[in-house]
Amino acid sequence: MFSLQNKRAVITGAGSGIGKAIALLFAQQGAEVHILELRDEAADETVREITAQAGKAKAYACNVAHQIAVVDAFASIGAFDILVNNAGIAHIGRADTTTEADFDRVMSINVKGVYNCLFAAIPQMKKQGRGVIINMTSISAHVGLNDRFAYSTAKGAVKAMTLSVAKDYLQDHIRCNCISPARVHTPFVDGFLENNYAGKEAEMFEKLSKSQPIGRMGMPVEIAALALYLASEEASFITGSDYLIDGGFVTLNG
Repeated sequence: MFSLQNKRAVITGAGSGIGKAIALLFAQQGAEVHILELRDEAADETVREITAQAGKAKAYACNVAHQIAVVDAFASIGAFDILVNNAGIAHIGRADTTTEADFDRVMSINVKGVYNCLFAAIPQMKKQGRGVIINMTSISAHVGLNDRFAYSTAKGAVKAMTLSVAKDYLQDHIRCNCISPARVHTPFVDGFLENNYAGKEAEMFEKLSKSQPIGRMGMPVEIAALALYLASEEASFITGSDYLIDGGFVTLNG
C-alpha cells in the first residue's frame, strides 16, 4: 500500500521541515522527487539524503513568487504526477501592525507562489489526463490565531484555491486536497523561540506544545504520512477535502 513507484513528484520548499519530510518519505516509497527551493544549500542537502538511500531526486533553485522562474522549472521537469505546494513563510502581526511590505511579502509567497505552481502544473496534468495536487494550509484557515493576520489570510486563500481547483478539473482526473496542520516542531519553531524568547525557550516550547489538546506539537514525518496517503492510489476517491492534523486543536479547544 501507499506505493509511489514510477511516480514523479514536485515538492516546493523541501529544504527543511515539513517539505523535507515529505520529500524523504515520497522518495522512500519509490517516487522520483523534484524539489523547488529558494535556498540552494538546503535543497542540495535533501537531495543528498535521498540519493544516499538509493532514491532519485533533483533540486531547482526557484523563488515560487516569480512566475517565469516557476514556469521554467516545470518545463525542465517535464511530465510528473504529484505536486505538493508546501513553500511558505510565517509572519507575526495584527492588521494594524502588519506593514504593507510584510503583507505583500506573505501574499507573494504563500498565495501567489501556490497560484504560480498551479498555473505551471495544471496544463501538464491535463495533457496526461491525471494528477494529484496537495496544498499546505493551516489551522489558521479555520480559527482565529493571535497575531497571525497576514499568515491566516494567506492560508484561508489557499484553502479556497484548493476547492476551486478540485471543482474545475474533475473531468481532467486531477485531484486536489489540502492539509491543515497545527504547530509542528520544525527548525522554524526553534528559530522563532530563540529570536523572541531568549533564555525561556524550554518554557515557551512547553507552552506552545500544550496548546494542542493532545499535549505536544506535531512532527514533520506525521504530516508527510498524511501527504503520502493523499498522493497515493489509496486516496483515489478523495478530492476537494481539507485535512486537519492538529492534535485536536480546532475541534477540542472549545
